[in-house]
Amino acid sequence: PAGIVGGGSACTQLPHSRSVRLWSSSCAAGVSVAHRRYSTQQTESAEEETLHTIISDTENVQGSYSKHEFQAETKKLLDIVARSLYSEKEVFIRELISNGSDALEKLRHKMITAGGETAPMEIHLQTDAATGTFTIQDTGVGMNREELVANLGTIARSGSKAFLDALQNQAEASSSIIGQFGVGFYSSFMVADKVDVYSQSAEPGAPGYKWSSDGSGVFEIAEASGVRPGTKIVLHLKDDCKEFSSEDRVKEVVTKYSNFVSFPIFLNGRRLNTLQALWMMEPKEISEWQHEEFYRYVAQAHDKPRYTLHYRADAPLNIRSIFYVPEMQKPSMFDVSREMGSSVALYSRKVLIQTKATDILPKWLRFLRGVVDSEDIPLNLSRELLQESALIRKLRDVLQQRVIRFLLDQSKKDPEKYARFFDEYGLFMREGIVTTAEQSVKEDIAKLLRFESSALPAGQQTSLMEYASRMKAGTRNIYYLCAPNRHLAEHSPYFEAMKQKDMEVLFCFEQFDELTLLHLREFDRKKLISAETDIVVDHYKEEKFQDSKPASERLTDQQTEDLMAWMRNALGQRVTNIKVTPRLDTHPAMITVLEMGAARHFLRTQQLARSSEERAQILQPTLEINAGHDLIKKLHALKDSNPELAQLLLEQIYDNAMITAGLNEDPRPMISRLNQLLTQALEKH
Repeated sequence: PAGIVGGGSACTQLPHSRSVRLWSSSCAAGVSVAHRRYSTQQTESAEEETLHTIISDTENVQGSYSKHEFQAETKKLLDIVARSLYSEKEVFIRELISNGSDALEKLRHKMITAGGETAPMEIHLQTDAATGTFTIQDTGVGMNREELVANLGTIARSGSKAFLDALQNQAEASSSIIGQFGVGFYSSFMVADKVDVYSQSAEPGAPGYKWSSDGSGVFEIAEASGVRPGTKIVLHLKDDCKEFSSEDRVKEVVTKYSNFVSFPIFLNGRRLNTLQALWMMEPKEISEWQHEEFYRYVAQAHDKPRYTLHYRADAPLNIRSIFYVPEMQKPSMFDVSREMGSSVALYSRKVLIQTKATDILPKWLRFLRGVVDSEDIPLNLSRELLQESALIRKLRDVLQQRVIRFLLDQSKKDPEKYARFFDEYGLFMREGIVTTAEQSVKEDIAKLLRFESSALPAGQQTSLMEYASRMKAGTRNIYYLCAPNRHLAEHSPYFEAMKQKDMEVLFCFEQFDELTLLHLREFDRKKLISAETDIVVDHYKEEKFQDSKPASERLTDQQTEDLMAWMRNALGQRVTNIKVTPRLDTHPAMITVLEMGAARHFLRTQQLARSSEERAQILQPTLEINAGHDLIKKLHALKDSNPELAQLLLEQIYDNAMITAGLNEDPRPMISRLNQLLTQALEKH
């Protein structure tokens, strides 16, 4: 319905008569923001603005009223609204402004298609504390008698029907549902015990009319003189809603919900909505300065955005959006784990739907700031429906893919800048992979990951895609090794073993890299394999490797068998098996476990209190020894000549291997043994 029951305005940006304002208001997120320049750098005249209003008491009823009954569904709706105790009754202002904006847009379209001139397209509000009234007037298309009856006497708005449907299974009206849906023009009766509507159609020579109702079930219509083209609504406020006859209160609500409506909004003669909706403009028309100011506005920040994504699309959904990546210090796990709320606002045709829309982006993208506007989203979509809506899910998927593509583009455009970004925001991407169910989406997010590599100099990072491009023909696996730093990674027995295969290995230094890659599993049809797991797999394949030392420098086969038999007896149930490995050179031994990363994660989360024997039963570790290492050869000799010292040495070799594998996070039990070893080492001095 033109000007009254329709919900929302179209998305055309009007040029402002003055392109700069000083403003002091609460921002779209409802947070008070100090005076700040916004939208252009031109200067504004210091002269005081002349008040401009079109609202005046010029209407007079001509003749008698005709009485009409509301449609049955409308009666039910009005009864529910009238009894509403909804705490945010302020939404009626948003609804009425949206309807006025819709009426203006229809008039503009009519003028474009049919030609002709029209008065300035504006929305005016007036508060009168003395009479306890709130008035809104637009210069839109207006309505004739038939349209007043049809539009205000029946539910012609899908949102109102959906609202009633939502109440079908409830014994009484839920005030929260009332507020979340908003019910267009009928929301007036949440705050008013009487509503007068004056309207004149924009058709040439059309008469004016007055529509009046107290919401009790009937309404009256009479012809009236002195009515301007467009629609004027006067709300006679209830005693407990007189706050909306206060200019400051109405200004607060308009700034919160309707700051970006295309058409000028005046309150008691003063222009309110002086902010441009940047997201509706062409990207090339927006300066860097404007983006910086808008970022500070929506993010409630004082810095500059690190990245800016201005995304517009008409298919598969109508989307007008701007996203900013803030500058920030590297977050701790506490920062990431706490419930950081989304700071992206959701609009429909420049009318605010949700200040912090947590459902329009996946949780891992909660570091973004900005605005999403889609005219496909009905203004009356409740919070519950936002969560369940297929439309919102589709919007979320589209936005996620666009943000990923944008970040990938930035990584190619300026790798050094992206490396700094990833260092600070990488934890969010790891979270995205761990919490996402679809493998294809996991792999898309994984394109953003960065690691150091054994094939590259220290400090230089690479992506999984770049690793894959360097893989030798016939190679099917991407190898990685988790370690606290590069030095430990390069001196790990597992990396030493991988070097024999001449395979590139990704070095993972961050705490959650291992968990992330365990959840990712594969990338571009290539399996992600830890270097530790690969060693175990090679044993199952019985791959042969050339020993790095000649036979003369190693224990003989018989000596090795004797030593391993003694070691099995000495270690007992702490190991499942003991083997000789040819792939170690500088290390005496290493522990191998199938799915080492999963084993480590399991121990950290659930098995810390178990004994070493119990842990071994779960892990089933294999101790692999280097038969050419001096410690192993010395151990073979000591087991017969000094069994006590040999036992201490074996225990230490085992513990060292467990620590290197990340399977022993409590080294305290071996302190006394180390002291004994030190004592024996000093006995000869």
